[in-house]
Amino acid sequence: MTDKTILRALRGETLAVPPVWLMRQAGRYLPEYRATRAKAGDFLTLCYTPDLAAEVTLQPIRRYGFDAAILFADILLIGQALGAKLWFAEGEGPRMSTITDAAGVAALRPTEAIHEVLAPVYETVRILARELPAETTLIGFAGSPWTVATYMIAGRGKEEQAGAHAFKAADRAAFSALIDRIAEATVEYLSAQIVAGAEVVKLFDSWAGSLKGQDFVDFSVKPAARIIAALKARHPGVPVIAFPREAGQGYVGFARATGADCVAVDNSVSADWAAMHVQRDGCVQGNLDPRHMVTGGPDLVAETRRIVQAFRKGPHIFNLGHGITPDADPDNVHRLLEAIRG
Repeated sequence: MTDKTILRALRGETLAVPPVWLMRQAGRYLPEYRATRAKAGDFLTLCYTPDLAAEVTLQPIRRYGFDAAILFADILLIGQALGAKLWFAEGEGPRMSTITDAAGVAALRPTEAIHEVLAPVYETVRILARELPAETTLIGFAGSPWTVATYMIAGRGKEEQAGAHAFKAADRAAFSALIDRIAEATVEYLSAQIVAGAEVVKLFDSWAGSLKGQDFVDFSVKPAARIIAALKARHPGVPVIAFPREAGQGYVGFARATGADCVAVDNSVSADWAAMHVQRDGCVQGNLDPRHMVTGGPDLVAETRRIVQAFRKGPHIFNLGHGITPDADPDNVHRLLEAIRG
């Protein structure tokens, strides 16, 4: 049985000091990341060059000694592997070719073909499994089907991802088929990451909060449950973290409904609320507001300690409520860790 702190928390152990890592911990707030990104030339080259992707994954571990490293990649690589065109507009984020009808879904590449495109990602995982410190947990990840689908339909991130809702309303069967195709591919993608050396995998449902009622069940909960069940069947003992961002009341019972070992919560809910309603089902990850990493000061320390205190009676992995932003002060990460580890 491993003594890695994150794996202990994911098994349901309550630890005196919670393990900690940060979403987007390898990123633009670090000067060493920006140097490596410049060397790569563009974002997708960085994602698909294993030595460079491994390097930026390792940078925050060297600097801060986080308890986990998360693979450097992007949630939209799987959409590209299924046949969508993907590019990044400088300063504007990802762009994709769009799927808006059943014919577009039918034209996607077969699931088994994704590995040709994603092979460099698996090589990055193998490098990290060799090079990470023995005490550091390696996390692999993928986007959840709903979130990936929203980009494949809209071609970019837009408020409430209205294009996906319109497709869903116009042809629910075709939309469901797209979700199924992404879910099937996600099982293969995450399974390959685990075989390569990932010890934990995480599902990012960044746009889950825009799903309401039965749509939340059908397109966030059920696909996550299907993916997690398939992974557990193939890789017993490998934990899964689920992050249905801005799910609100949907966080309640999400672990039970999906089989997730841990539910990550964003900062739109309070730590006290999450401890009462979510942590009763197991491990919770979260949930400091990322703006504290920019502003720092006594508020950063006080809020960090308040979150640790709120979750102290159950299994907890400290993290932000969303990714660390490019304008964060790297010194504030040291302050955060000092507040947690004391």
